[in-house]
Amino acid sequence: MIKYCKRCLYPSNSKPTIIFDEKGICSGCRYHENRKNLEINWDERKKILDKIIDDAIKIAKKNNNSYHCIIPVSGGKDSTFQVWYLKKNYGINPLLVSFNHCFNTRAGNANLKNLLEKSECDFIRFTAGINSVRKISRYMLEKVGDITWHYHAGIRTFPMKIAAEKKIPLVIWGEHGFGELTGLVSINDFVEYTKWSRLEHDMRGVEAETLIGHNDIQIEDIDPYRFPDDKEVINLGLRGIYLGNFIDWDQKKNTEIIQREWDFKTIRYKRDRTFNLFAKIEDHANDIHDYMKFLKFGYGRATDDVSMEIRRGRITREEGKKIVEEYDHKEPSTLESYCEFLGITKKYFYKIMDSQRDKSIWKKKENKWIKKTSFKNEKIDRSYDIAKLKISNDHVFNEKNKNMFYNSKNPPELLNDENFDKQILNFEII
Repeated sequence: MIKYCKRCLYPSNSKPTIIFDEKGICSGCRYHENRKNLEINWDERKKILDKIIDDAIKIAKKNNNSYHCIIPVSGGKDSTFQVWYLKKNYGINPLLVSFNHCFNTRAGNANLKNLLEKSECDFIRFTAGINSVRKISRYMLEKVGDITWHYHAGIRTFPMKIAAEKKIPLVIWGEHGFGELTGLVSINDFVEYTKWSRLEHDMRGVEAETLIGHNDIQIEDIDPYRFPDDKEVINLGLRGIYLGNFIDWDQKKNTEIIQREWDFKTIRYKRDRTFNLFAKIEDHANDIHDYMKFLKFGYGRATDDVSMEIRRGRITREEGKKIVEEYDHKEPSTLESYCEFLGITKKYFYKIMDSQRDKSIWKKKENKWIKKTSFKNEKIDRSYDIAKLKISNDHVFNEKNKNMFYNSKNPPELLNDENFDKQILNFEII
């Protein structure tokens, strides 16, 4: 029986893992509660980060290496904030590394260009061959229901390959995504990036080498997804840390900083699958990726984004329900173009997804898939009131947030730039 968190709107079948306590509150909500209410000494954590950065600078100097660390970047709000924060607070010289998966938005490319101009950092961008992308995306759609496996694999692997190649032992990532969403880890664990977590959580347990021979995939197609040799990693002392373990991370506040300091821009049109105007705006295929999540598990990015804002006290659960009902089920406008790219029909796409639906949430009735339950079926009692958080004065639909969250009653201001003002149905390879 699927249950819904009494504080946010996550269902009990959320992936990769979610736990509900005896009060009906999910592990993701408890993760945020712990970040807020535990006696976390952020000054002490900053000192730990200071030591890590200082050691990286010393190692670079010893090895006659001009780069102190690698920061993976995409043109999104997180990586832009990482570069800004580390440059401002440490004056380090990072090497920026980007895996270009080809499914880019114009907004993402424009923000990436802006990042390079503002940071003045050296930059490496690897662009995957479009035919390799097509072959891998088609195969992984059929295997695990994900056309974006290649870029989760590439984003999480290619920076480590460059680190090993250039003998740079430190890679700095942003937040631990699954900690933020479902509470997969604790803030007290100081979790670091590992080869295993990359495989299990980002690559769905599928190593690149196992793709060879399927759908005409050859070894040259999977090279950017192959992790460096274990001995090479150990000898270098290569590690990946999450900046969110050391500073009080809040994606909205971080975005506001880089808007102000480095002119990061949000999109200004109504999106198909969420009301958030600043997250995942560089990722053209995210609508499809997210829609597949809904077709499999019965929830999507609107649930993700609403739940994050409920936990921050910036929206109520009841308000969030209306947003989820509006967005989570919606077929993205880009679906037809991606089916054309993959050489399949929409009918075949739905046939594949129907075979991968989670039967604990979906049932077929009169040749139509319907959800067995939803938060509409909840019997609201006093326990829901107890679980509520106090609403802050930074409500998502306040006037000052009009360019951060879409509100039809108070739409965002246009920038007179079609990169940000208009939805483009086709992706940009570069």
